[in-house]
Amino acid sequence: MENMDIGNHNLKRPHLAEDTSEYEGVKKPKLSELLSAETTKNGGEAGQNRGSLNALSDEKRDSDKEEDDEDIAILEEEEENEDDFADMMKHGLTEADVGITQFVSSHPGFSGILKERYSDFVVHEISKNGKMCHLDDLSVPVDKEDPPEDVFTVLSDEDKQHLEELQLFKNKEGSVSIEVKEDTKEKRTVIHHAIKLLFPGLETKTEEKDGRKYIVAYHAAGKKALAKVKTVADPRKHSWPKNRGSYCHFVLYKENKDTMDAINVLSKFLRVKPNIFSYMGTKDKRAITVQQIAVLKITAQRLSHLNKCLMNFKLGNFSYEKHPLKLGELHGNHFTVVLRNINGTDEEVNQAMTSLKDTGFINYYGMQRFGTTAVPTYQVGRAILQNKWNDVMDLILKPRPGAEKSCLVQCREEWAKTKDPDAALKKLPWKRCVEGQLLRGLSKYGVKNIVTAFGIIPRNNRLMYIHSYQSYVWNNIVSKRVAEYGLKVVPGDLVLKGATAVVLTEEDVDSYTVHDVVMPLPGYDVIYPTSKIGEAYKNMLTEDGLDICNMRHKIKDYSLAGAYRKVVIRPSDVSWEMVSYDDPKIPLVHTDADKLEGRPEPVFVKEGKYRALKMEFSLPPSTYATMAIREVLKMDTSIKNQTQLNTVWLR
Repeated sequence: MENMDIGNHNLKRPHLAEDTSEYEGVKKPKLSELLSAETTKNGGEAGQNRGSLNALSDEKRDSDKEEDDEDIAILEEEEENEDDFADMMKHGLTEADVGITQFVSSHPGFSGILKERYSDFVVHEISKNGKMCHLDDLSVPVDKEDPPEDVFTVLSDEDKQHLEELQLFKNKEGSVSIEVKEDTKEKRTVIHHAIKLLFPGLETKTEEKDGRKYIVAYHAAGKKALAKVKTVADPRKHSWPKNRGSYCHFVLYKENKDTMDAINVLSKFLRVKPNIFSYMGTKDKRAITVQQIAVLKITAQRLSHLNKCLMNFKLGNFSYEKHPLKLGELHGNHFTVVLRNINGTDEEVNQAMTSLKDTGFINYYGMQRFGTTAVPTYQVGRAILQNKWNDVMDLILKPRPGAEKSCLVQCREEWAKTKDPDAALKKLPWKRCVEGQLLRGLSKYGVKNIVTAFGIIPRNNRLMYIHSYQSYVWNNIVSKRVAEYGLKVVPGDLVLKGATAVVLTEEDVDSYTVHDVVMPLPGYDVIYPTSKIGEAYKNMLTEDGLDICNMRHKIKDYSLAGAYRKVVIRPSDVSWEMVSYDDPKIPLVHTDADKLEGRPEPVFVKEGKYRALKMEFSLPPSTYATMAIREVLKMDTSIKNQTQLNTVWLR
């Protein structure tokens, strides 16, 4: 998974203005109000506030009502408690806390504002064939198998609500009747088609009552039909052309939303499970990002209708393929970054950017790898590896300094007071956070069976803790290596020959540069440098109660194989320019959406009030753009540090 680590950072200087939507003065409604927005396929606009990205529709209610209630609770509480985030960050981590201490360049650095607006950070995915992903075509592939357009608009919101309740057996009645007000055979055919297409598992028939025609929807196979509805492929199996690829690939352009949240929104509008979507990498929230997505047996026609009602999303460049997308298949990401209010001279900026282009930056794991609260994720990972399960439970559930959502604070306090998982769970309006999942496990399996209870958390989330610890060790040891040897290649360093790491001898070192040197993440299937840096690995793990020679865990999932990571990364396609502007609210990047909608390119002035550095560069997967920007500015990019400098950026 590539990581951009793009939290909103104000570097050395206060914000000039709040980050607002491009259309000023539009009040953002709460999620509960947005739930009455127009549905996906009725063609109506769900609103004009381009900055309001959380719009969900009545058209999709999850089969489990509790999940919908949790979504509302989570998102509304996030809206109400953003101001508290500043206090929470005061207790967060600095770069030094996670081993990020060294630089490779000699320039003095300068100040600037990173991500004053989310539109100051634009990311385009680079596919495995090296092509940059752009949204430049909203047309739908012509396919005679596709239903007519009115299939998506013929049913009212109320009809769709009743049909969904019937489909999921929430309707006490055994059928739903829809009156055909403009009775023609063509109109009835469209309604029949719409119900069967949008509500798999339902059958329809035409009935006449009191001289009026009705389309009656009903279950053909009782609750067996519901079981089929819940499978991944079956709902669309009967209507999918055999000669068409099973996956619709499309480009997703999104603003100020992370990839998983975006897919959850798409799935709710389409009334499908999120797991039918696939992608090559996740993109973080506070940015404009463009990436490839694939979805199983959803037509481009249906997807294109989302453009009419989703704000700050655009879908296009549709094609049908035989395969999904896989994590890690991408070649990398291309970044366009604006640093506002630059105070460095042109000479200082050129020196910094030339160093980034020619030398690069230390390939540290960025701050997002370690969490945003007072309990870093690497501490939990270390406790797992130490087999200290009471510590794991305590680190996740104990009260912690800094502001959190009030219900989570109450949950932690209840747990500290009673050690009763059921009592603590009652304080949470949602149960899908890590704390809620662990408490559910403890309630189900008992507080003495922590290992099994912890296992209820999704595997990827559990492994995140261990990977965080590996990253923590890597950062610290790489800092020692750079402090000790700088950019020299020395005997005992490791390089990769193919997929195999080899140790360099005195005779080898002149044949390599620091850009070839790799260092291992600790594990049972890696070798370590034979210089004093190898001893540093051993000492650090020994201090943490771990044996570097035995990184296998009693529980197979938590055994670490290890991996190799380059010490210094040199970005490609590096370019930059200094621009001047007078209005701090204007966007300084011409996006794909701007081009599609015919908006003019930003106009810069010769002698403006403010100066900005506009830079572009490409990075391989699993590298952090903020670590490259850190090297340019010579600044601690942690949110804690920036919050202490200025909390205005949070607004």
